[in-house]
Amino acid sequence: MKPVLERIVAEELTPLGLELVELKMGGSKGRPVVDVRVDRLDLEKVTVGDCERASRAIEARLDADPTVITSRYVLEVSSPGMDRPLRTAAEWRRFVGRRASVNALKLHGRQEVEIVAVDGDGESTTLRLRDQKGTEHVIAFADVTDARLAFHWKP
Repeated sequence: MKPVLERIVAEELTPLGLELVELKMGGSKGRPVVDVRVDRLDLEKVTVGDCERASRAIEARLDADPTVITSRYVLEVSSPGMDRPLRTAAEWRRFVGRRASVNALKLHGRQEVEIVAVDGDGESTTLRLRDQKGTEHVIAFADVTDARLAFHWKP
């Protein structure tokens, strides 16, 4: 169900100038919660109005096809937040110079690193990351199992 739902949500967001960053399913079987995180294609900040437009479009599509979600549901639409996931090479390029929490075998688990560069395209894409000791690591984009922008609250 999730791949179909992701496709439907992405189809509704694109004409609005938005892209799907993350879709999570939660809640219960009888009352699922669909948590949608969106970003703007023009790279501006996501507004409340953007979320409202996205919510209305997604809701209309889901309500028109009751086979996608067969019970009453709760739809939540928001910005990706400060700790947004990094899933595509384009997202990694967008955030060069920022810090990320990355889980990859070559890093021996999860580490916070600085995104130095993204090289290549497609299957040959590599990431140059600098750890907290200043050591640079070059890892294959495909070897990253999970990554999110790092965010630290200032005291």
